Amino acid sequence: MFSKKTFINKSILIYGLGLSGKSCFKYLSNKSSITIFDDNSTLKNKKNKNFFLKIKNINQYKFDYIVLSPGIDIKKCKLSNYLFKNKKKIITELDIFYLFNPQNTKITITGTNGKSTSCQMLYNIFKSNNLDVRLVGNIGKPPLLEKNIKKKTIFIIEASSYQIHYSNYFNTNYAVILNLNPDHLERHGNIHNYARAKLKLIYKQKKNNFSYIEKDNLFLKKNIMTEKIKSRINRLSFNKQQFFKNKINNPYLLDKNNLNNIHFIYSLCKKFKLSDNKIFNSLNNFKGLKFRKQIIYKSNKLMIINDSKSTSFSSTVGLLSSYKNIFWIVGGKYKIGDNFNLDKKYYKNIYAYIIGLNKNFFIKQFKNKINFKYTKNLKKTISIIKKNIKNDENPKTILFSPAAASFDQFKNFEERGKYFNELVRKLILKNLYDR
Repeated sequence: MFSKKTFINKSILIYGLGLSGKSCFKYLSNKSSITIFDDNSTLKNKKNKNFFLKIKNINQYKFDYIVLSPGIDIKKCKLSNYLFKNKKKIITELDIFYLFNPQNTKITITGTNGKSTSCQMLYNIFKSNNLDVRLVGNIGKPPLLEKNIKKKTIFIIEASSYQIHYSNYFNTNYAVILNLNPDHLERHGNIHNYARAKLKLIYKQKKNNFSYIEKDNLFLKKNIMTEKIKSRINRLSFNKQQFFKNKINNPYLLDKNNLNNIHFIYSLCKKFKLSDNKIFNSLNNFKGLKFRKQIIYKSNKLMIINDSKSTSFSSTVGLLSSYKNIFWIVGGKYKIGDNFNLDKKYYKNIYAYIIGLNKNFFIKQFKNKINFKYTKNLKKTISIIKKNIKNDENPKTILFSPAAASFDQFKNFEERGKYFNELVRKLILKNLYDR
């Protein structure tokens, strides 16, 4: 029987000193014998140098558990061979959190797109109902850093496929897979493995737990029947879209992707017997998260959306089908297995400006579908768009939704998003209608 005693007085290796690894080190250092390691040796400092693993002697160590940070790819790290030999010992921060807090209600949200926004929306609704709720995981604090946890404390957890894949003990009362499209295939190898990593969240559930998935998602359908599911599965068909449109006056939430994800949020809220009035009041006051479908300017003639977080076509098509006369800035380090799939009726609404180093991939995706131009970088692109919209009296949308990772030109999506905002302020908004 596993419990919090599982990690007491044990020999534990913590591999990876990101936020997750640091929180595990802090939490376990007075409970067990801890050794730490990171491929980046510069992270060794005065405070942790005595705990750092010496690779030359690694086979002399007999660890009970290896806590692996989600950013570590066991196929491409310095301790790869050792990890494969000791794969059964690998656990995650989520496992430790679960075994130390088994009594608390946990709602875990995963999916390819919209995880952070959905978690934040649900958190806001629960807070507006005076529930003791915490927002942890990929959004908010690492769960092990939370204080003053009571029996009634509810945890809303954003979980990535990497966290779920490496976990062994973690169980969630409510498992949500918002959507599933090809992503992270460079790590998982293929869509089948990626789907199973997400579905592990449901496979690990108990009889009295609940799970929520898209009813018509082909990738989930192909994989979910391979295991016996104990929890009660709710398959959502997105049939409340018009009902939500009538209730929501927040323009940030009216694109297809957000409306689909609100189906999950609404279903969860109803499970907790929350009123429609409180749910929609919270949604209508929702300000959105930075660089995620963020409306940074809106007038009768122009809307500018910063969706720098978009790293795949699936995260962007909902916006492309929600607006007209779109000037779409796209490009970066594309995702393996990604494809541009958009209903033909929307093609005429879009002119794409391709940036970044992987122009040939995007040109191939757009050829004979939408109009496009390779403009190399953001600054040049914004200047071109400014000229094109200056004398255009029609309502128009500038959409920065790269559908690709940022690493070819930027450190991360936040840096990319901030730079876009700076350029918009300097080159478009400052003298927008100067003649």
